[in-house]
Amino acid sequence: MVEWNTLSECAQLALAREALSRASEAIAGQAEVLADEMESGGLPDRGGPGALRLLAAVVRANGERIQVPAGHA
Repeated sequence: MVEWNTLSECAQLALAREALSRASEAIAGQAEVLADEMESGGLPDRGGPGALRLLAAVVRANGERIQVPAGHA
């Protein structure tokens, strides 16, 4: 395993961006699953499906916005 501090700044930025992108998609995906569960009756619906889908859209939109090539921030 490579030590983080030995990576170039460009490599660190690329890895951090990829990690953030994957985390954003995981959060958005889980929000969608929860919304579907509420709509199908698997979980109590307390006004959540719409809010969860909005959260998923916001997380995905922010994830797309950060896709700037390394060195061009």
